[in-house]
Amino acid sequence: MDRIDAMKVFVAALDEGSLAGAGRKLGRSPAAVSRAIAFLEAHVGTELLHRTTRSIKMSDAGKHYAVACRRVLNDLEEAAVLASSERSAPRGTLALTAPLLSEELVLRPIIDAFIDAYPEVSARLDLTDRPVNLIDAGFDLALRIGNLADSTLVAIRLGEVRRVVVAAPGYLAQHPRIEEPGELSRHQIIAIAQYGQDSWSFLPSSGSVIPRTIQLAPRLVINASREALSFAVNGRGITRALSYQVADMVREGALEIILADHEPPPLPVHLISPHGRLSVPKVRAFVDFAVPRLRSHFAHLAKDVSEQGGIVTITGVGGHGGIAHCQPHKIVPRSPRLPSLPHRDLQLSHMVV
Repeated sequence: MDRIDAMKVFVAALDEGSLAGAGRKLGRSPAAVSRAIAFLEAHVGTELLHRTTRSIKMSDAGKHYAVACRRVLNDLEEAAVLASSERSAPRGTLALTAPLLSEELVLRPIIDAFIDAYPEVSARLDLTDRPVNLIDAGFDLALRIGNLADSTLVAIRLGEVRRVVVAAPGYLAQHPRIEEPGELSRHQIIAIAQYGQDSWSFLPSSGSVIPRTIQLAPRLVINASREALSFAVNGRGITRALSYQVADMVREGALEIILADHEPPPLPVHLISPHGRLSVPKVRAFVDFAVPRLRSHFAHLAKDVSEQGGIVTITGVGGHGGIAHCQPHKIVPRSPRLPSLPHRDLQLSHMVV
């Protein structure tokens, strides 16, 4: 048996979560998939997967081997691209990761339109607020919110989002007025774990350069933004979220932004990719297709939320709006934003943290 082919079966099993799923994806029988995994285990001399009738779990050796397999397969794909032609038609599975809620609020219509425009490309989208190593996990692209550490990753700036404090109008009408962050201690706080459950930071106080930190004693601590915002809409208290997560609720009057003058600086939004992946046609095609639409989305979001929050400055794309850590690539806008289309060939992995 060919070892590279067996590696593809192994990685497919990990991506699909089962041997049967790998068989369906690759058009192979369960017995053929099992033989491929057994071949690799015999080659390396240890068990890679713990199997049951319904699930698989990687052994410690399997975790290390999976990282190596993904790198080998990615290198082979890039070599094939360079050997064929830059004009090769985009095809294959595009692997993306993004924060929770971004799929529904930002990415879904873009991915729908992209896989409609490129019928030979399918997509695998993993949603998590946890940091993911793109190379080890085999991702082509990631949507990242926040300041980036220096690395060899290619980063394309898309815009920025605010960290806003919000509450329902009914709650604000029934509780003491809030004019500065220190007054939050008199209120019911709904803390979203990943945005700070013990404290929130704000702009420095007058005469200081150190960000102001407000200690919290939340009544509710929730590890998912959607549920926390639902509690806030129902008048259970005050919460903090990212502006793109609350834009529709603020526009509809379900939530109001408070303490806008005290917000910390906005967080940048980037589309990042491992070095060299932009030469792969499916990745290059998605970047060319998605970046103008994402920049437009975040620019309109900045305007809408700023108007609702009492801030008139439009932050939009900001910075240079280009690509960091590499030579700039030309981003070619294609067509206006397309409407959301029925989902096809989209695998969605939703991890709640």
